[in-house]
Amino acid sequence: VQLVESGGGLVQPGGSLRLSCAASGFTFSNYLMSWYRQAPGQERELVAAMGSSGGSTHYADSVKGRFTISRDNAKNTVYLQMNSLKPEDTAVYYCKVRKLARDYWGQGTQVTVSS
Repeated sequence: VQLVESGGGLVQPGGSLRLSCAASGFTFSNYLMSWYRQAPGQERELVAAMGSSGGSTHYADSVKGRFTISRDNAKNTVYLQMNSLKPEDTAVYYCKVRKLARDYWGQGTQVTVSS
């Protein structure tokens, strides 16, 4: 299993970013995919998740209405569209898949929201 995140960067408050997570090594379309984030000194927290077919989603209260998770099963990729970004969204963002009771993580991509 390999997960590779991209799309992070520095953005001003109110701006947008789109993160991507390219997956390989498993049958992507069979698995729920999740985005997590971890800010310095804080625990890793769930940001958003999407079911295998894309029909069900879950968002943390802190990002509802601002972030949108999506997936393209033909491209084995999950996305996180982040709008109206706030300084408190600053963190390393990770994608995750749970396969056979084991969690697999990507290396993370840094998102910094600052003026």
